Amino acid sequence: MKIRKAERRDLPGLLPMVQGLARHHDDLPRLTEESLEGDLFGPVPWFHVLVVEEEGALLGYAALLPLARLQHGERGLDLHHLYVEGHARGRGLGRALLAACEDLGRAMGCSYLIIGTHAENASAHAFYMAQDYQPIPNPARRFMRQL
Repeated sequence: MKIRKAERRDLPGLLPMVQGLARHHDDLPRLTEESLEGDLFGPVPWFHVLVVEEEGALLGYAALLPLARLQHGERGLDLHHLYVEGHARGRGLGRALLAACEDLGRAMGCSYLIIGTHAENASAHAFYMAQDYQPIPNPARRFMRQL
């Protein structure tokens, strides 16, 4: 098992995993291989993606976005996606990907990693808490406008 940064050659294997995770959460995936390539390798790369590979096959991925607390001079990462193929679960690959995300964050000068889950995803909550992550109270409201 090897964890490494995603490369262009990973796009055909990565795309169905991202789409599968979207469907799992009842989202309609609109991502294409071209848009994924732009987000990872375009002029302004938007995501940091790590993949877990075994014998040439991708078994999972983690997608991270940069965050900051400007007023505190702190950098962070948002673990946007963490996914392991169903047949490969239960082997510690999720924990290994999470540890690799933490290592990447430290290498980037980050002081924190934030993870969001669906409110009803009890197994994800238990997984992250078993890795020593603590729930964050969120009294703030967020707003959005389409551009």
